Amino acid sequence: MKALEREPDDRMLIEAAQRERSHFAELYEQNFHRVYTFIARRAAGREEAQDLTAEVFHQALASLETFKWQGTPFIAWLYGIATNVLAAHWHKLGRDPDQLSEDWEQGGTDEIERRAMLAELVESLLPDQRMVIVRRFIEQRSIREVAQELGRSEGAIKQLQLRALESLRDKVGRKI
Repeated sequence: MKALEREPDDRMLIEAAQRERSHFAELYEQNFHRVYTFIARRAAGREEAQDLTAEVFHQALASLETFKWQGTPFIAWLYGIATNVLAAHWHKLGRDPDQLSEDWEQGGTDEIERRAMLAELVESLLPDQRMVIVRRFIEQRSIREVAQELGRSEGAIKQLQLRALESLRDKVGRKI
């Protein structure tokens, strides 16, 4: 899987970011969509998901110096931070943070790998298709909102979405 092939690259990026914080931007770019998706599935709405995702990366940057490479994908460390951020948020709202632990244990490593593979497949789409998929399914925007943002008709957005989903379906079929 590509996610496992990227580990040496992740390690070099982490070490560079530990020496100079400006290198953290690339780690952020590579992992943002996966962390946002993880949070968005458990948050009440888009704004809350955005705020919590920002908090995850803020905490990751703040504690990057203590990160020690142990062969585990960097995204797993970020998911751990995300789990803690969500648990604290749920506790503050009076929800049961133990439910998050149960969700995490049920998904485990297989879920991380599945999400990593899906994120890489989305990244491999054409730029316009990728943007539509991210806006529609990760950021949960309406077709109208995406059309306005991209300055295209709703029909054009639907067409981009259809082609992107067909491409993803084809690529997933080849990976299985």
